[in-house]
Amino acid sequence: MNVLIVFAHPELCSFNGALKVRAVDVLRRAGHEVVVSDLYRLGWKAAVDADDFPGVWTDPDYLDVPAEQERVHAAHETPPDVLAEQEKVARCDLLILQFPLWWSGMPAILKGWIDRTMARGFAYGEGRTYDTGPLKGRQALICTTTGTPSGLYTPHGTEEDLNRALWPIHHGILSCLGFDVLPPFVARTPGEVSPKQREEYLADYAERLLAVSY
Repeated sequence: MNVLIVFAHPELCSFNGALKVRAVDVLRRAGHEVVVSDLYRLGWKAAVDADDFPGVWTDPDYLDVPAEQERVHAAHETPPDVLAEQEKVARCDLLILQFPLWWSGMPAILKGWIDRTMARGFAYGEGRTYDTGPLKGRQALICTTTGTPSGLYTPHGTEEDLNRALWPIHHGILSCLGFDVLPPFVARTPGEVSPKQREEYLADYAERLLAVSY
């Protein structure tokens, strides 16, 4: 299968980086094609703005973002950086979002990747969501780490707490676009656990990835 890993961490030597490296190694060894979009190294522009919409706007006096996304998609005027990511998404069978859980959500750069890449016209549209979403037939997996030294996301935090934090991504984004959403893989507070526990996280993640069928 074709796998797209969207990696959103500013430090390559972070545990997120280790999880990304392990995923690439395990999946390629299993015969899968793996592409990585490393957002920080790409210098990804997170903000949707007027530069995303060349040509004549639908309303010259008002920037209607969904309408303009649909227009540039239909006119083949999508900005090159966005188009490159959309082509990766279109080719993938499995999308992995690799990120640290910051303030109960994804880093801003990854949210910006969603905002710009999963644009109206390409990833959704009128009557084209959930069961009829354009990206139906693909799987999606969140692999994340928590860093909170106490509270909701400690090794002893409840799954209900974590699932509540991930619900907007799972349901409001990935399911909405048509993805079959797999249970997340979570490495809880890797900076607070032993080296042995971190190795166990990596081994467990490799096992999870090898169990994904398409």
